[in-house]
Amino acid sequence: MCGLVAGCATTRVRPAVARASVSSVPRAATIAAPTQPAVTTPAPPPSPFADLPGWSDDTMAEVLPAWRRTCDRLARAPSDRPVGRARPLGTVADWRATCDALPSADADHASVRRYFEERFTPSLVTFEGGSTGLFTGYYEPELRGARRRHGRFTVPLYERPRDLADGHRIVRGRRRRYWTRAQIAAGALRRTARPIVWVDDAVDAFFLEIQGSGRVVLEDGTTIQLNYSASNGHPYVALGRVLIDRGAIERSAVSLQSIRAWLLAHPREAQSVMNNNPSYVFFRESNDGGSHGAEGVVLTPGRSMAVDPQFVALGVPLYLDVAALEGVGPIRRLVVAQDTGGAIRGAIRGDLFWGPGPDAYDRAGRMRQSGRYWMLVPRSVAQRAAP
Repeated sequence: MCGLVAGCATTRVRPAVARASVSSVPRAATIAAPTQPAVTTPAPPPSPFADLPGWSDDTMAEVLPAWRRTCDRLARAPSDRPVGRARPLGTVADWRATCDALPSADADHASVRRYFEERFTPSLVTFEGGSTGLFTGYYEPELRGARRRHGRFTVPLYERPRDLADGHRIVRGRRRRYWTRAQIAAGALRRTARPIVWVDDAVDAFFLEIQGSGRVVLEDGTTIQLNYSASNGHPYVALGRVLIDRGAIERSAVSLQSIRAWLLAHPREAQSVMNNNPSYVFFRESNDGGSHGAEGVVLTPGRSMAVDPQFVALGVPLYLDVAALEGVGPIRRLVVAQDTGGAIRGAIRGDLFWGPGPDAYDRAGRMRQSGRYWMLVPRSVAQRAAP
């Protein structure tokens, strides 16, 4: 959900309209009756999607589960609720209308592509004259744990504390900033929060917080799903930056993998280094089979993305054009904005969810690419916004 190192203007794509041309066949001198003029049928305007690199090659049906979950959420929202903060994107009713014609679950790529082309207009997201930004990735980690503390299971993963209120706690009638990571590691939550589970590795627990959700395999082989519940309200500090400043890792070598390797290789220093990030995440246990995003829906691997909600409304489809990632190639695909993250800040900033497993861990850890995206808005909204 968060990176390891570290208003929105849009330009609507407007197709050029080919004007109709009419040509007449001249009347021959020997023919008394005039001929009918021949009319050439005007060529249809080019699709505004034609300029999107790789649009026709995307395996488009893969985005349908993510978009269907957003449509299910829209169905429960008030119809007159505005969509978007920095830029008005109509109301829930405008977006819900696009869901009425949602393709079936077994629709092929061409059908899903046609659905989006007929109901949406792409708009390149720009900010202060630029259209490129940073794109990273995150994944769903898997930890080993137990319901009670014993043996090697000594690291607690806490539920939301009872005294946490908007990043503060009340002490003798006065609001105080909530405990930092260092204070929590020293035992500050013993009386106010219940551990959901105990895991066997403090570094893995730290990265679970960064990702925002994950799964824990218990001793009997059963798995529990943990999703983000709240944070202690302190700002997120990227550990990659801390290790660069210490001279521990070269800037060019920073990745999820290199940071984790350094922490595991320096167990005596690991906790004090992690304490440089005062932000701390609390979890809730769920049983609906997946990691949840800030939109409140289960995330879809490769098709859900975390964004800055100050600039991009949750639930909006986005088409990515991101530089090639080794082993993956250029990332040109339709995704849905369904999550946020402590380090995901800015108009052109994305964090792509890769899902669970070793491949997801590898891709998320290495992804730090430049790219751009187009926002897809309902045609009715785009037409009202047109000058």
